[in-house]
Amino acid sequence: MSPFPQPLASVAAPLLQDNVDTDIIIPSREMRFTGRTGLADGLFAPWRYSDADNRTPNPDFVLNQPAHRHAAILLGGANFGCGSSREHAVWALGEWGFRAVLAESIAPIFMSNCLRNGILAAPLPRPVLEALASQQVRIDLAAQTVQAGGRTYSFAIDAEAKEMLMHGLDAIDLTLQQSSEIARWTCQDRQERPWVYLGQVR
Repeated sequence: MSPFPQPLASVAAPLLQDNVDTDIIIPSREMRFTGRTGLADGLFAPWRYSDADNRTPNPDFVLNQPAHRHAAILLGGANFGCGSSREHAVWALGEWGFRAVLAESIAPIFMSNCLRNGILAAPLPRPVLEALASQQVRIDLAAQTVQAGGRTYSFAIDAEAKEMLMHGLDAIDLTLQQSSEIARWTCQDRQERPWVYLGQVR
């Protein structure tokens, strides 16, 4: 997993609708692959295409507009990413090129899936999101700030989540950072409770 860009600078694509669920982000009919790739074409398919079967673009949808086609920052409304726990929704966003989702509120499982796939998901007040819409935005994860139009806004993020994003770590990588402590504890435990390890000693 690649570290989060420091800083991330991009136009912010506004999708300021409430309750955008995972079936809108990536409908089940678009999940045609078993891996993490091949999903971007189906991203927001019900809204992105006026005819999803023939892939006829809907010119009114934000990601079809030239100014937002290469956006790496997505703005959402309240309860963004609600619905199912399908990780495909985050995979599709990541494959499109999004590295950050800023929304009024974010469904907890969706937020967790974002973290584990290198995408920042952070809540911001609606007035701030409206001010960021279609603007060139700069996200400084280290400082936990968002800048646009000469103004700076702060966002909150868990310290562990921040470390994972900044260094491109998944949950296993984070655990392996404590490998020396784990090895020391295991060695000590073997000495104190040898009967637990009977049959495992080579």
